[in-house]
Amino acid sequence: MENFQLSHQKPSKVSEYIAYKITQTLKFLLNIFYGSKYAKRAVILETIAAVPGMVAGMFNHLKALRRMRDDQGWVRELLDEAENERMHLMIFLDIAKPTWIERTLVLLGQGVFLVVYSFLYLVSSKTAHRVVGYFEEEACKSYSEYLEKIDQGVVENTAAPSIAINYYQLDSNAKLRDVILRIREDEAAHRDRNHEFADSFESGTLPAHQQ
Repeated sequence: MENFQLSHQKPSKVSEYIAYKITQTLKFLLNIFYGSKYAKRAVILETIAAVPGMVAGMFNHLKALRRMRDDQGWVRELLDEAENERMHLMIFLDIAKPTWIERTLVLLGQGVFLVVYSFLYLVSSKTAHRVVGYFEEEACKSYSEYLEKIDQGVVENTAAPSIAINYYQLDSNAKLRDVILRIREDEAAHRDRNHEFADSFESGTLPAHQQ
């Protein structure tokens, strides 16, 4: 876990450049508002990150019903991803304790992203998954920065929230750093998986379902 490596899938097609540009735009806007406020920035990150899995799961569920075919495990995996991101959000709500104004902005942002991502998924599912892959790349970078600030003493390594201890089955004396490590590990898995999903649309083969 400590030997974590950041990775980036360099865009090579127009759709991938579009996906990467969307991600960079979201990152730019996020940094304007929350820059070095890592916990509050994580709230926004996870609010947005919780949307794609649910949207993709719903559309793939409907497609499987419409075509009367097995979904090859996509629906369950995508919904599990959405649930995992939702738990990340619950953890950071406990850590950041946003004001009601910030919560309202989060809800508005989530609503806008829900509409945009749903439209994108209908137009190009491949690009939509690529966006998530790039988005998770940025999440891994953000959490790596968060860990660096904790190690440098800039951010206090407080006790882990009980919700995180229960979810990750951590020791009762676990710290914030332990939680961030686990969350970053989750994001890396979502990064790799969504890039695989995007690749599968191009190759015409479904990625194997992770049991």
